[in-house]
Parts: sequence; C-alpha cells; structure tokens
Amino acid sequence: MDAEIALEEGPVPSDPLEFDKMTLVWGKPRQPPLGSEEWATFLDSEGRVMDSKALKKRIFYGGVEHTTRREVWPFLLGYHAYDSTYAEREYLKSSKKSEYETVRQQWQSISTEQAKRFTKFRERKGLIDKDVVRTDRALSFYDGDDNPNVNILRDILLTYSFYNFDLGYCQGMSDLLSPILFVMEDESESFWCFVALMERLGPNFNRDQNGMHSQLFALSKLVELLDCPLHNYFKQNDCLNYFFCFRWVLIQFKREFEYKKTMRLWEVLWTHYLSEHLHLYVCVAILKRYRKKIMGEHMDFDTLLKFINELSGHIDLDAILRDAEALCICAGENGAAHIPPGTPPSLPTENENALLYAQDDEVL
Repeated sequence: MDAEIALEEGPVPSDPLEFDKMTLVWGKPRQPPLGSEEWATFLDSEGRVMDSKALKKRIFYGGVEHTTRREVWPFLLGYHAYDSTYAEREYLKSSKKSEYETVRQQWQSISTEQAKRFTKFRERKGLIDKDVVRTDRALSFYDGDDNPNVNILRDILLTYSFYNFDLGYCQGMSDLLSPILFVMEDESESFWCFVALMERLGPNFNRDQNGMHSQLFALSKLVELLDCPLHNYFKQNDCLNYFFCFRWVLIQFKREFEYKKTMRLWEVLWTHYLSEHLHLYVCVAILKRYRKKIMGEHMDFDTLLKFINELSGHIDLDAILRDAEALCICAGENGAAHIPPGTPPSLPTENENALLYAQDDEVL
C-alpha cells in the first residue's frame, strides 16, 4: 500500500517485534463466517450453548454470517445468557418488550408545555434529532426522507436517555446503535442489546472522560511494551496523550471501516476470546503497520492526527486482526499487567456505577 511507503528523511529505528516473536504466530488464516447450520450445532435440544468458549473462538477467527447475527449477537453482548433455553429467551423477549414500552412512554408523554420547562430533555432530544439524520444515511436501511428506521433509531436513543438518565445521550452513541438496529430489526431487542453494550462502553462517554483517559493510558503502556522506539518518538513529539486514537476507541473503529467490516470487527471484539481489551491491541497493530511513515516523515501531533483520520477506509481489517492477535499473544501477562483493572470495556461493578456514570448538567 502506498500509505505504508515512508518518505524517509533519516534512519527509522527498527520494529523490535517485526522479525522476532510475532512471526511465530502470524499467518493464522481467517475462517468463513459462522452460518446458521453450524450455529445450530453449538446448541442443545433446549437451546443452550453447550461450549461458549469454543463458540467464541469460532467467531473470533471467522465472524458471523449476517443472517445469523440476529441470533448470535445478543449472546456476545451479554443480553442472553449462554445457558438460557429457547423458552427462557422468548419469555425474556416478552417481558423486556413491556419494560421498554414503559420507559419509552415516559418521554412520549411529555407535553409541549412541560418540555418548555424541561431543559435537559430539550437539549438531549435536540442533539439526538441532529445526530440520527446524519448517521449512516448512505446505507439503504437508513436512506431517504421519513425513513422509519431513522425514527426508530431516534426513539431508542431517547428511551435510553431516560433509562440511564445519569449518562443520557452523547455524540457517538448513534454510531454504536446503528449496526445493532440494522442487525436486530426489532426496536425492543435493539434497545436491550444497546443497553448491554453500553454497560461496557458507557464510560467512554463520561463527561470527565475518565473512561477514555484510562484506555488511552493503557494504550500508551502497550505501545511502550511492544514498540518502545515508536513510543519514544511519540514522547519526543508531544504525542504521548495518544489523543490521535481518540475516535478509534470512542466508537470502536466505527468510522474506520466500511459497514460490513465494522460489524465483523465488533463481533470479534465482543468475544473477549484473547482479551477483553483487544481493541487496544488493534490500535497498536494499526500504529505499527504505519510506523515507518509516521517516524520517517517526522509527523508532529497535528500532522499525525490528520494522517490517522485519513486512514479511514484504507485499513486492511484481516491483516490488522492478525497483527492484533499476534501482539496480544506476544504481550501475554505483561500486556494484561499494563492495563489497569476496570479499564473499559470491562463490566462495572455495582459499586462503581455511580462513579462511572457521573456527569454534570452539560451534554457532550
């Protein structure tokens, strides 16, 4: 790729892992996606997943066929328990639909006069209205005027802002919900899958950005571990905050890949097969893939940020997943030790919820 050809103005320190340990684990081929017939082999007669670890490994290496995602994604997101039966899932669907409609009714019942005196609701509703009409409109599922799916996207986000009023709505959440609604094609089921995802990614949207800072700090420690010369380069050029990776982490590379590839990446990340923080190793993999260009052209922060943003649509997903897997294996326990406990997307404990979702009266 042209983007990988460095216009070297001076010697670039070699990649410490380029010809070392990583070659031992590179080259594991991607498999075909999990289809409906194979999916059925993971279930017993009552619908329980018999070997969740084997299922996660299978999805990690191959992803899921689109027609099967509607059944599989709720398990990966934690909405369905792996040991739940068909009957239990049907009951859950019915009860959760009633619960969703109750929460939705809360904001739908707000009158015009009441809204005039409800600043927080007006602000959030205005932000959601503005964002949903800009979310994935090039996709046929969301294109056109008065598209019903855009209205459902809006209704789910407004309902979530009442379900989790402390966190509310922040820009970027519509990007995370869009593929879920596209896959589930059901308003209530999409809402609860989104709720499950936000249990992990909610800290990304904290007003004080503590969730994002903790992940970028962990990323800096991983780069220091896996490519010290590149880390030192960032340090010398005032790039040590790793803010150029902010968008990658915030919405899980949603704008870096085309829609189909984003869904494939997400289901790989959701398996937590090698690490619940594989998204950070994906960041390291991308940076290492372009390290010669970054260092050879002596990019400062502004140039680097522009370069990173322009990579959108030009990253080889399969190669990056292979590299991220290799990096994760190479880092091993050292890598895990460099990621502070509680770093998203780990699930918060009950006692942490109040802290994780603390937010002042402003919306992002």
